[in-house]
Amino acid sequence: MKVKETVSPLQMSTLFFIFMTGSAIINIPGPLVGFAKNGAWVSLLISGAFGFLVLACILYLHDKFPGSTYIDYTKKMLGSWVTALLSVPFILFVCHMASGIVLDMGLFLTTSMMRKTPVFVFNAFTFTLIAFTVRAGIEVMVRMFTNLILIMLFFVFIVLLLSIPNYHPDYIFPIMPDGIKPVMQGAYFSFGFPYAEAFLFTMLLPFVKKNPDKKNNRLNGYMYLALVLNILILILSVVCVIFVSGPIASDIKYSLYMVARMIDFQDIIQRIESVIGMTLIAGSYMKATIALFVLNLVLTRLFRLQDDRLLIFPLALMCLFLSVVLYDSEVQWYDIVSNTWPLWNGIAGILPLFLLTLITAFKGGGKKTGSGGP
Repeated sequence: MKVKETVSPLQMSTLFFIFMTGSAIINIPGPLVGFAKNGAWVSLLISGAFGFLVLACILYLHDKFPGSTYIDYTKKMLGSWVTALLSVPFILFVCHMASGIVLDMGLFLTTSMMRKTPVFVFNAFTFTLIAFTVRAGIEVMVRMFTNLILIMLFFVFIVLLLSIPNYHPDYIFPIMPDGIKPVMQGAYFSFGFPYAEAFLFTMLLPFVKKNPDKKNNRLNGYMYLALVLNILILILSVVCVIFVSGPIASDIKYSLYMVARMIDFQDIIQRIESVIGMTLIAGSYMKATIALFVLNLVLTRLFRLQDDRLLIFPLALMCLFLSVVLYDSEVQWYDIVSNTWPLWNGIAGILPLFLLTLITAFKGGGKKTGSGGP
């Protein structure tokens, strides 16, 4: 990573959209339907609304401390020792996230495509690629990921269009057969993944090019637009999965993959689920890369290292080992994501984010803090 790397507001919002949508578009529908049944799309509306609150706090702090990362303005507001204390759950969470994302990718490949290949092989190859991508820097990441997300969305929309003959709109009713409680449980799950994870961008917004005339208005608008698009796309994928699978959608983890498997168009287009498989791999790779980039940046800023590439490969190796030893089975990882992840998210990122926002609002933040940027 170069010291003076910058991206445009549009590129940063694109990176935000990629982070929020990449793996969620495949992983969200099945478990969310399991929690909220036909009201899964309502759960996304509720969790998305809280996502707007999280994003508003992130943008507020970025506006108050231009050019400064989460580590920098936490030191300014709370001091070095408190910053170090708050950084511990942040660092552990991002390590957990990067390891879990790659593990999920490996489990998908070993359970759906290459059943006899050890998951460690996929994880090792993926983390090697991720480390080299992080080393290339955020400018290269944004340009490459923009192309990947466009290809991903194209294939997802093609799958959803080709699935129209299999749609049964009546499956969506009744919307809340068991009342509001399952919908709120679904909102809890979908807030933890992906909306609460947005707090990682407290470390990335300083990379946006400075624009003294227009301040951050364009950035704010683009970021909110990216979040709106994310919510709409996730709702579309969840509704389409319910249209096709109905009540059994909750029994299928990679439900969009199964939707693609059911496509049979004039005996010409069949078994195109591999397209969705590649989409999951690409989306998970991009999100894990952003997570490792943030992890490296946090430690670099926390310890004030001169070489911001020094820790990339050791961190990738550590996350690789964690992906192998932290989880005993796919069921255990699924249980963590479904039940523990939102709480872990809140402790590591959301509570400190809200705390900093309140302190800044009451005490005031300095607009002159621009020296602590990446």
